Amino acid sequence: MSTFQQVERIACVGAGYVGGPTCAMIAYKCPEIRVTVVDMNAEKINQWNSEALPIYEPGLEEIVKQCRGRNLFFSNDIPKAIREAQLIFISVNTPTKTYGRGKGMAPDLKYVESVSRAIADYAGGPKIVVEKSTVPVKAAESIGAILREAQKHNSNLSFQVLSNPEFLAEGTAIKDLANPDRVLIGGESSEEGLAAVAQLVQIYEHWVPKERIITTNTWSSELTKLAANAFLAQRISSINAVSAICEATGADVREVAHAVGHDSRIGNRFLQASVGRLKP
Repeated sequence: MSTFQQVERIACVGAGYVGGPTCAMIAYKCPEIRVTVVDMNAEKINQWNSEALPIYEPGLEEIVKQCRGRNLFFSNDIPKAIREAQLIFISVNTPTKTYGRGKGMAPDLKYVESVSRAIADYAGGPKIVVEKSTVPVKAAESIGAILREAQKHNSNLSFQVLSNPEFLAEGTAIKDLANPDRVLIGGESSEEGLAAVAQLVQIYEHWVPKERIITTNTWSSELTKLAANAFLAQRISSINAVSAICEATGADVREVAHAVGHDSRIGNRFLQASVGRLKP
């Protein structure tokens, strides 16, 4: 029998662009679930609890106002949120490393690992831990190693680490959350792993059709997020290259993009010429 009961309490560590809107949508669609978003940044939490939210997305303010104080809460008390939650999202920054191996290229997992250690310290019982941050493949193994070490010293602890990457675009985040192309959940194929995946699937099924919820192993989920970022970057880089050719030949890049986008194999999204390329 699984140690994971139906989720009624969720915590999200990280009140940024991903964590805040995602948890607001979960609270909005799942009124029976208590959702607490926590962050070390007191100013950011104060903004989430005010009339001036720290980020702007069309539709976000209305959802937060409707749910805040009912089943959506914002707090600096990370230990309390971890203790009380059954499922914990890790939604912190993964900046580029500034030193050591991978400097200037690889993501720095120091914040992800710091949250993992906090979960290990304050959990007290079984927890489903969910990666929301953009991480390299096998990051879940690093999180799991920290949590397994804690299990050696406390038999009450039990953890499953899932991957549930975000696919949001700035300016349409609430629309993307309300009507996603897909929800991706990766986990282990063990009995406990499948039980943990089922709990997260059940949350999303409140508003996402079953056929749009894709379950994979953990590593496939992590890699899919990176691959999606790479494909989008290629697309933007390609139209920028076409834009340079248009300038040299007198063609109009908007007309070219419009015509190319009518090909059903290509589509018209992300075919607007811009400066640089997509930042993952």
